[in-house]
Amino acid sequence: MSFRYQNPVSIRYGAGSIAELPAVLAGRRAVLVTFPEAEDLGLVARIRGLLGTALAGIEDRIEPNPDVSYLAAMHERFWSEHADCETVVAVGGGSAIDTAKALMVGTASGRFDELVALLATGSMFKPHRVKSLIAVPTTSGTGSEVTPWATIWNRADGKKYSLHLPQTWPETAIVDPELMLTLPDSITVQSGLDALSHALESIWNVNANPISDIFAVAAAREVIATLPALLDKPMDAPLRAQMALAALKAGLAFSNTKTALAHSISYEMTLRFGLPHGIACSFTLPMVLERAIGIDAGRDALLATVFDGDLAAAPRRLTAFLESVGVESDFGAYGVSEEDSRRMVAQAMEGVRGRNFIGARR
Repeated sequence: MSFRYQNPVSIRYGAGSIAELPAVLAGRRAVLVTFPEAEDLGLVARIRGLLGTALAGIEDRIEPNPDVSYLAAMHERFWSEHADCETVVAVGGGSAIDTAKALMVGTASGRFDELVALLATGSMFKPHRVKSLIAVPTTSGTGSEVTPWATIWNRADGKKYSLHLPQTWPETAIVDPELMLTLPDSITVQSGLDALSHALESIWNVNANPISDIFAVAAAREVIATLPALLDKPMDAPLRAQMALAALKAGLAFSNTKTALAHSISYEMTLRFGLPHGIACSFTLPMVLERAIGIDAGRDALLATVFDGDLAAAPRRLTAFLESVGVESDFGAYGVSEEDSRRMVAQAMEGVRGRNFIGARR
């Protein structure tokens, strides 16, 4: 057997670990990229207190699923005002960290449309200039703090772009479960199911390896065990810590495998039907699990481990789990006809992420 596993991100995990941010910056100046509610939650004041004069600026006008419609002006202003600042600190969920990754990559012209044109080629490129990134997730699920990918949307044209460069790996991830205590139930569910999808998609994946498997199996089991309990006790610090660690493990798994069929389906569900990412990438998991079973004995053994050894009952158990946290697993529940769903799945199977699914080899 031979395999490769790589993840260059330095991880600092634990309650109160946000206090380590000045040590991580080590005298560098930084721009904070965060979500609009961070001010009211006291997060911005806390970062100001930690960084003092090292805080060069704040970008807090981000929106869910970062779109070219507002990224263009933000990106160009960012590089005009902060060209000499070395570091970006992203504090928030996946949208905040994805936005930070889009901002950290500068273009020769200084224009954002040059970056979009490079992304549209689908090929790797060397950025003209780039800043380092420190990622501080406030949700348990995105995995963006330990991966190089960012999704940039163009809803007007019905497109999505994937930013993925060697330079867009975060330098450091600071995972502080205390920052997640105030998450509303809806975000707790969406981010938790995103983590579950990352874990399962890493198992039924052509790029899986023994190290990603260790992280993926542990993450899937921990999300299934922890998420319902967390919804019952959302302010329970130990449960938040367990969920944060499970999501981190899922991120470390798919940082090497990438995602697969469920995520490939999710992009159209988000673009056309407005489904939040965490729901869009998880409601099809029982269906994809059924397709995965029986293809590869090694993958079957790992999936059986996730579901306590009963692989035959796993799709039903996974459906019941989703229903227990308020998520339907049928396309029809989201306004998608049977004919449209068949087309969507077939098209997703041919997508870049869909081809990572072990069933795509058939």
